[in-house]
Amino acid sequence: MSNPVVLMETSSGDILIELFEDKAPETVKNFLSYVDEGFYSNTIFHRVIKNFMIQGGGYSMRLEEKTTKAPIKNEADNGEKNLTGTIAMARTAAPHSATAQFYINVADNAFLDHRSTADSEYGYCVFGKVIDGIDNVNKIQKLKTKPQGMHDDVPTESVLITNVSRFEV
Repeated sequence: MSNPVVLMETSSGDILIELFEDKAPETVKNFLSYVDEGFYSNTIFHRVIKNFMIQGGGYSMRLEEKTTKAPIKNEADNGEKNLTGTIAMARTAAPHSATAQFYINVADNAFLDHRSTADSEYGYCVFGKVIDGIDNVNKIQKLKTKPQGMHDDVPTESVLITNVSRFEV
């Protein structure tokens, strides 16, 4: 396997993720820069929607947003699909607004795929897939959630990302 792999250690168990450097080089470079800086340590999965996705990588346990680098170019036109077990960049409605937050699909979400260069159809960049630990992802997606502050779908039991690091296979 020539693509890089990261180990995401969480309070709900470990998740091993292959990054598609060959399909989303700028996105993987950006993600790994956050990994190498320890940015994801002590962040949470702050948005969990059963049968859809789990989102994290941007907030502390107190739902304080972390400061990020500049947004990156959206590589959603790379041919990868938002299938169960894939990881993609979260963003605002603006296609090229992703920074550090990501989500893991817990269902096939074709409506998130790239369809055209129109803002509303640009899609979300898939840049990797879970290769071990999908059971831990599924455990997280089943958690009860509640609105908290300006956020909906916050797990009532916090899921802490303790560390994300490069992993040699």
